[in-house]
Amino acid sequence: MEKNKLTVIVPIYNEEDTLPLFLSELVKYCQTNDWFLILVDDGSTDSSDEILYSYKEADGVKIINHKINKGYGAAIKTALRFTETPWVVTVDGDGQHDFHDIDSLLILAEEECADLVVGKRCEGSGFLRSIGKHLIRSFAKLLMPINIHDLNSGFKLYRTELVKLFAPICPDTMSFSDIITLFFINQKCKVLEYPIHIKSRQGGKSTINLSTAFDTVVNILNISMLFNPLRIFLPLSMLFFIIGLAWGIPIVLAGRGVSLGSLLLIICSLVFLSIGLIASQLSSIRLDSLNDKSNSISFHK
Repeated sequence: MEKNKLTVIVPIYNEEDTLPLFLSELVKYCQTNDWFLILVDDGSTDSSDEILYSYKEADGVKIINHKINKGYGAAIKTALRFTETPWVVTVDGDGQHDFHDIDSLLILAEEECADLVVGKRCEGSGFLRSIGKHLIRSFAKLLMPINIHDLNSGFKLYRTELVKLFAPICPDTMSFSDIITLFFINQKCKVLEYPIHIKSRQGGKSTINLSTAFDTVVNILNISMLFNPLRIFLPLSMLFFIIGLAWGIPIVLAGRGVSLGSLLLIICSLVFLSIGLIASQLSSIRLDSLNDKSNSISFHK
């Protein structure tokens, strides 16, 4: 296997209970494969930083500390600035991922010339979390075509040039996982899924909650506005126009004049259409440079 082709990034926040269970083995595994390992302590308030500090002198390991908690996405962005290998993989710091699956993702990416391989979790998600994942994916599908089932999997292998290009536009929060995947899909990059193994959390506490889900939905709306604003404004325009006609036509036919309410709805529909057209033009201008860069990377890979 070619040396120094992969960097493993692990964002960490208050994982003092789980780090001792897997970190030593992960360090040895990366060293055996000649992979770089970047561990980012995202402002932990427990003893996570002390545990990471013990690996400061380990070969191929880089420790980065955020003074304050900046967010899951921010931790990954920081690590990407120090990544120089052709491929990079993100692994959650809760010990639930089996890092031996990295080999499978890397082999698939190279064989299929993929730009992103998502580790699809086939087990290990709770009932409520599974429902949340399904609802978020269903909402995303309303706004853009997607063929990936596990959008918010934290286990992803990226082509480094592309993830460095897209990451700055993605949020710093937990929704980074969903949004970065949507970026790759919308930029017509080759995105694949591969089933991975999930272990039960042995300690610590998950930071994913209802607020995280809401943040993800908001960011999906934001990303839809960037890529295809008409997908949002055109249905709204049509809805208001149809309701306006349905309200106003019976009044006109009854000889009672013109309904101000129906006129207001029709005017609103025209306003939504105008905003959508303007937003679409602005989106095209903003994405031109991004498209040129991503196409250049895809062409020369």
